[in-house]
Amino acid sequence: MSYRQNYEAWLQDFVNDEATIAELTSIAADEKEIEDRFYKDLSFGTAGMRGVLGAGMNRMNAYTVRRATQGLADYLLELEGARDRGVVIAYDSRRMSTEFALESALVLCANGIKTYLFDALRPVALLSFGVRYLGGIAGIVITASHNPAQYNGYKVYGEDGAQLGPEAATAVTECINSLSFTAAKMMTQDEAKAAGLLHIIGDAEVDDEYIRRVKTLSIYPEVVAEVGKNLKIVYTPLHGSGNVPVRRILREIGITNVSVVKEQEAPDPNFSTIKVPNPEDPDAFKLAMALANEVGADAIFGTDPDCDRLGVAVRNKNGEFQLLTGNQIGCLMLYYILSGKKAQGKLPANGAVVKSVVSTELARAICDGFGVALYDTLTGFKFIGEKIQQFEDSGEHTFLFGFEESYGFLSSTFVRDKDGVNASMLIAEAAAFYSTQGKTLCDVMDEIFDKFGYYLECVQSTTLPGIDGLKVMADIMANVRKNPPKEIGGVKVVHVLDFMSSSDLDVATGTTSKMDYPQSDVLYFAMEGGHFVCVRPSGTEPKIKLYVNVNDRDKAKAEELLANLTAQAQLLLKQD
Repeated sequence: MSYRQNYEAWLQDFVNDEATIAELTSIAADEKEIEDRFYKDLSFGTAGMRGVLGAGMNRMNAYTVRRATQGLADYLLELEGARDRGVVIAYDSRRMSTEFALESALVLCANGIKTYLFDALRPVALLSFGVRYLGGIAGIVITASHNPAQYNGYKVYGEDGAQLGPEAATAVTECINSLSFTAAKMMTQDEAKAAGLLHIIGDAEVDDEYIRRVKTLSIYPEVVAEVGKNLKIVYTPLHGSGNVPVRRILREIGITNVSVVKEQEAPDPNFSTIKVPNPEDPDAFKLAMALANEVGADAIFGTDPDCDRLGVAVRNKNGEFQLLTGNQIGCLMLYYILSGKKAQGKLPANGAVVKSVVSTELARAICDGFGVALYDTLTGFKFIGEKIQQFEDSGEHTFLFGFEESYGFLSSTFVRDKDGVNASMLIAEAAAFYSTQGKTLCDVMDEIFDKFGYYLECVQSTTLPGIDGLKVMADIMANVRKNPPKEIGGVKVVHVLDFMSSSDLDVATGTTSKMDYPQSDVLYFAMEGGHFVCVRPSGTEPKIKLYVNVNDRDKAKAEELLANLTAQAQLLLKQD
């Protein structure tokens, strides 16, 4: 059907609540708005659904959530034991998160599937852990992570606690697409409880065991217990789900001098103190930096609404706060873990680290220095979760650490998604440990650069919203794919990796080999000297992203090279 026919069908056949009818009626004369809301279904992929809140099939609302959940239920009911094993549901502080979580639970219960619903907002990691701990067959998190306040989302997890892989996501998508927007089965909350299908999870049921296990990931627990009280940290949960568990884990390992940004402590679906609740964004740290200067803090931590990303700022040699990049945070944790385990004689001979392909190659240099294997995956922490499972199934490797440059980190195997609680504990512990040597985290980062080389990066995003934006992004990717550069900024491209066609082109010989990765719209240009440039559309936001990574033994040369390559790489995104 056309977008106009879809719009009319919603008004006449699907919608049965006055608020949605009023919203749809109010846009009757706005053809562009109708088109954007009804030209396609809100897509369901390996990252689930994510979109702007509002009425329409290309929006997050009760109708799209119910339909997606019915599709998931249809998929799960084909699996053995689905009804009894059940589904675990968590949610963050966003608008409609609580309502969407309950809607999802009641659809599952109406299908005879036991459902575990957390009693309040929780981090993504607790959902991932909860699925594994409770023996669930799947999990759902209602969140749009670090997106602006007008967004919400719906992420699905498999029985391993990782986000669905491509094959399972495709199967769920097919189930969803076969349904109308009135197909979802429903029952009331009272009916679900009376039938013994809806179980509310309180604090002690899952949280306590999760925190206990996170503490086992500590590298030097005795040292931190002794000196942790001397470390001053300012923490902001950015109005999200990290407030309780992050403060708890820090307190329980001995880091007790934690000041919280009061204006950002309470859940706020409008994120009224910030433009975007993203710890990658320096603006998100403004209030925290003011408080940190007031109390004389050593470090600042910030987590996003679903507490799967961690941003960190530390004092530099001038006593000023410096925001660390996701790559730097990841490499600090990696170096701390590997050096600590080696010093203790606990570094396994088959140890392995996993990172996304767009994350820094400094991690490879560090791993090589410790004799540890490093694996690359596509962007998306689900692929790191898959690697952990592969290591366990084969026994080939012991997982040590995984990270993405987009501020996602994990050092456990009992969680299969990025974990801001785990990461907060590790980086705080590292800061406390290195303080006993008279070093700050900035000092340690400089040591890493001195030892392995200066690996610098630039990540740029261009926002291209709506149906027009999708077309522009597709055109840019098609143009770069058709005309790949042979050099960028005077540096030769030696390999062109096209993850859409799973092909690796050797530029010098013109020969192409196949890569063993799932299909993804990513173009990666490996360059002489170990530098790289990568272009890809975001999987969760209307953005196209450009990654530039360089390295040199000399810091000034690395900085000059980064500026040059970034300026030239930007030309790849120019539209004719």
